[in-house]
Amino acid sequence: MPAVRLNQKIAVGIVFVSAMFMNIMDITIVNVALPTIGRDFHIAPTAVDGIVIAYLVSLAVFIPSSGWLGDRFGGKRVLMISIGVFTAASMLCGLAQNMTELVAFRVLQGAGGGMMAPVGMAMLFRVFPPSERVRAAGILTIPTTMAPALGPVLGGFLVTDLSWRWVFFVNLPLGIAAITFGVLFLDRTDPIDAGFFDIPGFFLGGAGLGLLMYGVSVGPLKSWSSPWVVTACVGGAVLLVALVAVELRVAQPMVDLRLFSGRLFRSTNAVMFLGAAAFLGMLYLVPLYFQDARGLSALQSGLSTFPEALGVMGGAQLASRVIYPRVGPRRHVTAGLVGLAVCMLLLTQISVTTSLWWIRILMFFLGLAMAQVMVPNQAASFAMISPTSMGRATTLFNTMRQVGSATGVAILSTVLIGVGSRHAAGGANPPDMRAYHLAFLTAALFALVAVGFSLSVHDADAAETIVRRGRLGGAPAPDELATQESMV
Repeated sequence: MPAVRLNQKIAVGIVFVSAMFMNIMDITIVNVALPTIGRDFHIAPTAVDGIVIAYLVSLAVFIPSSGWLGDRFGGKRVLMISIGVFTAASMLCGLAQNMTELVAFRVLQGAGGGMMAPVGMAMLFRVFPPSERVRAAGILTIPTTMAPALGPVLGGFLVTDLSWRWVFFVNLPLGIAAITFGVLFLDRTDPIDAGFFDIPGFFLGGAGLGLLMYGVSVGPLKSWSSPWVVTACVGGAVLLVALVAVELRVAQPMVDLRLFSGRLFRSTNAVMFLGAAAFLGMLYLVPLYFQDARGLSALQSGLSTFPEALGVMGGAQLASRVIYPRVGPRRHVTAGLVGLAVCMLLLTQISVTTSLWWIRILMFFLGLAMAQVMVPNQAASFAMISPTSMGRATTLFNTMRQVGSATGVAILSTVLIGVGSRHAAGGANPPDMRAYHLAFLTAALFALVAVGFSLSVHDADAAETIVRRGRLGGAPAPDELATQESMV
């Protein structure tokens, strides 16, 4: 027991937000430093992509086992170890003397990062009862949407004024603080009967996701017809098909695909996959527009993207306190996705002379709309998941988010490269906005396709999470919610 007893909702929330913030920000903050790292190590610009790809593949390999590890050894222990591994690997990355060392340490960093998200999310949803899940979802929104926006700003400042090594060293104080706080204030979590370690599930899931993430990440850079890319994508897909066949026959599988038999969990995971593809694909695309098409510096680009984070912060409060308790997840998520698509469609009309303030306003509303997707979707997703299945459920949920993010970036990159973001004109290569416009349109299509899944959500399934403030008796009755749905 900790020396000082602290409300576990607060304790778990602080540790998890800190861990996720480091984990998610790491990708965007490192992207800013890649050109400088390449020059420092005297390697070609295309060779530095291995720094990002190694991290993403490592995340994919270790995510499937995270739920089992958290159940078997206790959430607190595994979360503290994973934060420790991530923090130590960050220090080693900052001290790396060559590209080989840096890539190796990034793999280690991904191992810690792959375990943090599912284990921490499972702990969070176990301490928050269903009636308070929307509050927990609001907490989750902070790192998952603010970190990608803050990364380029902080990365631009560190690389410009200090050194690329500080994009890794910046994790040290946050990681050490999270570990210290967790050791002092997190209650010990007892292990859950997780069964034997599912060796086939671990290898098929880790190898399948790892190969798929590698193929999806490298495809836009090399060529989708490259033998390496084709082999990775096909091999990953084959292994994941084998994973499905094997895990459905295991009594206590590492990757519990039976959870997708629940219509609420299935629909919300599909929304997460497509929403992440649209939103995080956009957060990859917009800085390219600012820097390549408009000629802004990395820091200026990050500051112009940052209004998205402000929109998310305000939108998360609006979602959790006002909208979700009144309308439930179905209409709430659908409205958020439509708002997301509208903002992306408006971005198809920008040019190289469009006012930066107009684009910043659009970024603010993009964040505002995304909060209306993430908060209600995460609040509803685990409404019908039992505490004993929570670890495996959060593993699947985070897998969908991670693969969706990589898919969105890969497809939008492919569109941008395929059309060509530059065109020849009088010996110069001015920006070709058609490529950006088509990529923005593709992101909007992701959001609109997700609407089909959000409309399949039944508010009655998430009734326990819909609690109107000031209403005696808590959540609306399922028959009341069914009546509301029939009117939509």
